[in-house]
Amino acid sequence: MGVKHPHLEELLRDLLIEEAQRSWRGQGVPRPNLSQLSITTGLNRKAVTAKVRATVDPLPHTELSAAAKTFTLWLQMLTQNESFRRLPITAGNAAPSFEAMARMSSRGDVHHRTILDELVRLNMVSEEEGVVELTTDGFVPVEDLQSMLAFLGDNGRDHLLAAVSNTLGEEPRMLERAVYARGLTLQECEQIQRLVRERWAALHHELAQEMTQAVDRAPSGATGRIRVGIYTYYEDESVPPPRPPD
Repeated sequence: MGVKHPHLEELLRDLLIEEAQRSWRGQGVPRPNLSQLSITTGLNRKAVTAKVRATVDPLPHTELSAAAKTFTLWLQMLTQNESFRRLPITAGNAAPSFEAMARMSSRGDVHHRTILDELVRLNMVSEEEGVVELTTDGFVPVEDLQSMLAFLGDNGRDHLLAAVSNTLGEEPRMLERAVYARGLTLQECEQIQRLVRERWAALHHELAQEMTQAVDRAPSGATGRIRVGIYTYYEDESVPPPRPPD
């Protein structure tokens, strides 16, 4: 994908600085100065300064996406009534509509047309003659590489944070479980994955509802966050990985 050594070197610098900041905060220093970060990481002050003063985030924040929040609310509505898969964009008399749903999920901060355009762009929603229809059952923006990388980063980060925390044993243990099997056919692997998808769909709706209610109940200024995820991976071990040409 065109990643070169300088890109990885820059990423490593960023990770060292972020870990140094985390380490100093753990020692009771909320805002470590440039000298402290430089000494901890072994990087010069110029590199540390550039990172600390950077204001541009290269990837979107998936958990802050108005489109993702609207999509999640839409899935919750489907569990109550499958007819909500198709909604008018606007409707009067407090009838269900995409506009009302988007306003509720974004708390009125983002215009419903902006959210709809994003969902259409991601190929998750179709629009025709004033009516929109949900065309997928998971917020997976496969049409947008940047968004997919953002999800990879967010999900991978928290998965690894839980695993590292459990390994070091410094905090109460997080839920981290997996089931593994080998010596079965790819058809059986796919059948197991379908089972997981079905079970996850039900749990996803329950979790989304519980999290929404928890956010509404939380006092102003609450700072806790939680991510719950699940994954499956399977492959044919008899197929060797491709070898690069000499």
